[in-house]
Amino acid sequence: MTGAGFGAFVRRAHDAGRLVVQPRMGMSSPERMRAGLLATRDADATTVGTLTLDSYTRVGDLESAQLAVLEGVDLNGYPLVSHETATTRRVLDGIHGPRFPVQVRHGSAAPQHIFRALTAVGLDASEGGPVSYCLPYGRVPLRESVAHWTESCEHFSTLRRTGAEPHLETFGGCVLGQLCPPGLLVAVSVLEALFFRRHGIRSISVSYAQQTNRRQDSEAVAALRSLCTRFLSDTEWHVVVYAYMGLFPETEHGARRLLAQAAELAVESGSERLIVKTVAESRRIPSVAENVSALEYAAAVAERTARDPLEGTGTETYAEAYALVDAVLNLDDDLGTALLKAFSEGRLDVPYCLHPDNAGLSRSYIAEDGRLCWSDVGNMPLSGVVDARPAHTVTSSELLASLSYVRRSFDDHNTRP
Repeated sequence: MTGAGFGAFVRRAHDAGRLVVQPRMGMSSPERMRAGLLATRDADATTVGTLTLDSYTRVGDLESAQLAVLEGVDLNGYPLVSHETATTRRVLDGIHGPRFPVQVRHGSAAPQHIFRALTAVGLDASEGGPVSYCLPYGRVPLRESVAHWTESCEHFSTLRRTGAEPHLETFGGCVLGQLCPPGLLVAVSVLEALFFRRHGIRSISVSYAQQTNRRQDSEAVAALRSLCTRFLSDTEWHVVVYAYMGLFPETEHGARRLLAQAAELAVESGSERLIVKTVAESRRIPSVAENVSALEYAAAVAERTARDPLEGTGTETYAEAYALVDAVLNLDDDLGTALLKAFSEGRLDVPYCLHPDNAGLSRSYIAEDGRLCWSDVGNMPLSGVVDARPAHTVTSSELLASLSYVRRSFDDHNTRP
């Protein structure tokens, strides 16, 4: 592995005992985007930058994105493909580099245009995946997403010929954002990492989104690290934890407590990077100042937290994730084909996901202790692995209550962090 690039930066920080913290930031104005990157770089924390793209670019509506740029209309992210290459290079000039790498975040099931644009401006880090940027986000057929991501990975991997080390982060550990039991999150994250690996990517991060039970989250990250050690031994990899992606607490003390727990989870589990959320998440898109405050708060919590990772292989979460990964890998030598078979047969099945290519037979619920559990595993190969409760019928009112479980739990707690 080379010493340059996004993955190498994160590895050096981890070896020095520092957690890398990162915002989810994107503004359509080049001037404001540059100011946001500068503020992130200059925060009192070890940071990497983010260019989060707008919704038009994500869904491939480049005509609308271009029109917005021409008319100066604000978008909900940076329209990388529609801005001139020289414009984005000016945004990044003197900021992006070995001491402050920048990652492009987008959400597209057909990201070829995005990868062409980001490599043209000198960037070498992005994220997503053929499953995680397809099923939760729209109705693009999974078969098309797999083909698009195959092409994108193979294009992106050609950067290695220039001496760069392109980096991809799986979004698989964040599928659905909430109410997805951790075993499935871990499995999809590992499978997407293997997909990247088989299409030429050698620097990878695997994601996991904070869920509803702290101990279960620790078990999940430990399982993820163990599976990556097993399956990605020839690859540079690290783990990125996401602060909770569902309904965020509405109170400042609740939001800070939840972010603190995410930072503690990241450090204790030995993870290398954390995607933060802010106290404004429940109300609006956060400002640059609110993002910087969240970065610095998470870094301060991380600094006073000691690494204390769990043993990774002795839990139900590990057994569940391994069973799913193993089942998919045995379906076909080509991993893209295997993923398609897995979803068509229901061997992978995301609960409450309405995408046409998802079987939709699985169901989950939040147990009394806050752990995410299966009430129905559908056709997934988890017999004898998971103690599902098929008699536990999840009602619509229980589902709605589950969606606000974390918000209520942290807002109702009067102890400030």
